[in-house]
Amino acid sequence: MKITVINGTEKHGVTYRMKEMFLEEFRNDAQITEYYLPKDCPGFCIGCTQCFLTKQHLCKDAEYVQRIEKSLHEADLLVFTSPAYVFHTTGAMKAMLDHFGYRWMPHRPAKEMFGKRAVIITQCLGAGGKSTAKDIKDSLSWWGVSTIKTVTFKLMSEINWDKIPEKKRESIRKKLTSVARKMHAINYSKPGHTNLIVKAKFYAVRMLQTSLGKENPEYTDFKYWKEMGWIGKARPWK
Repeated sequence: MKITVINGTEKHGVTYRMKEMFLEEFRNDAQITEYYLPKDCPGFCIGCTQCFLTKQHLCKDAEYVQRIEKSLHEADLLVFTSPAYVFHTTGAMKAMLDHFGYRWMPHRPAKEMFGKRAVIITQCLGAGGKSTAKDIKDSLSWWGVSTIKTVTFKLMSEINWDKIPEKKRESIRKKLTSVARKMHAINYSKPGHTNLIVKAKFYAVRMLQTSLGKENPEYTDFKYWKEMGWIGKARPWK
């Protein structure tokens, strides 16, 4: 089993502790690859549109982005973690997700992402955990991922892990362990179910691509959809 973890911060604080608790269930039998942002994807998208109009490999940050994408495609389980920064994900996580705009459904979604499973772990002092998770979930869904489990925590009293009451820390551990065991029990030899929301996005974009292709058969995204067979009867899910 392969797991790819995208950490929204390099800080080894509360979110890091939560992520480690979750991964404990997988340590003995999974190959875990982790990326820490911004170190492993330090550049911002500058809107050059090379990834949209020509090839993603021409992105100035391709060496970072393509390495992460390869790990995402090869993984059985994706794990994204982020504390809430002003009710949203970290700037580093947002910057990385921006680089994958070309993999959104209206452009060139990767077939490998349909059927993936993902877990999003977020925490906040009082509020913002759900909106932080949504920042990440939006991208995952538009990439084609249907099975997305979000786990959010409200600390309420303290952001220093050692000062959080033991009872609170134990409840966090209990919840993360429960989710981890459920995810661990899945048969990853079979792809996850593609839900109606993702399928609806796919078919809506298929109609759009078909229309754009009639106007310009050389349009980059249309050519990709046609090559994948999606303009015809082929689908990215099983």
